[in-house]
Amino acid sequence: MNGESVWLGSLRGPIKSAMFLFMALTAAIYVWLVIAQFVTAEPIGMHEMIRPAGRPIVWAMLICLSLALLFGAIWMSDIKGVIEVDRSGPFDIVSLILGRLSMLATVFIVITMSFEVVARYVFNGGTLWANELSLWIAAFVFLFSGLYAMQQRSHIRIYVIYDLMPRWMQKASDVVSVFLIWVFIFCLVWGGYADAEKRLLTLEGYGSAWDPPIPGTVKATVLIIAILVGLQAISNLIADWNKAPEHHSADDIDEHEIENIRKTLEEKH
Repeated sequence: MNGESVWLGSLRGPIKSAMFLFMALTAAIYVWLVIAQFVTAEPIGMHEMIRPAGRPIVWAMLICLSLALLFGAIWMSDIKGVIEVDRSGPFDIVSLILGRLSMLATVFIVITMSFEVVARYVFNGGTLWANELSLWIAAFVFLFSGLYAMQQRSHIRIYVIYDLMPRWMQKASDVVSVFLIWVFIFCLVWGGYADAEKRLLTLEGYGSAWDPPIPGTVKATVLIIAILVGLQAISNLIADWNKAPEHHSADDIDEHEIENIRKTLEEKH
């Protein structure tokens, strides 16, 4: 990744410090929760972690973890990846932050499933929550990465006809595409808002022993992310309006990827 600041500027240092502060607080609370498993009459487990009412230590853990992830995502969004496109509008910041959150969340999925595998096959003590937690996190990874893909223009696009058009027709096609995106979003929100609101207000559970509120949180997030994707599409349209015509080829070569392959082969020999 490129170490130069993308948008934070002088705030990059304080954001990084805040990230490490809340990471340390999260780690300290986690250590206490582990110790409490052996020294308290009512230890707090994963069942209580999603039911924080009346448990200040759980609230503290969730808040510190959330802030650590948020500041971490903000700090990471200020670092441009090698193959990432340049930020072209203020709304791109939102997409970059949520994209970084999806990257961090993927790490949590790996940790959760690794813990489950070791617990089940080494210690013969599988959990009730690991699989459902992974599903829960993966739902948000899917949604956040969709918004990130829109910002990066990396979603599936077919250029066979588009490349044959003059620039004014390409612009017209882009406008039609954004319009159709918003038609879909309108229909999605119109048809799904009442159900999403009911599930969110009741925090509808998954119906399992652990019973996380997967339907109650994911359904509402689908509508929110859909709106954000529409806003990102408008931002892309405005940013790309005066760009020179682009022509795409199936023979385009990723020079950076070739260089990485060459270095890998040299290291092996």
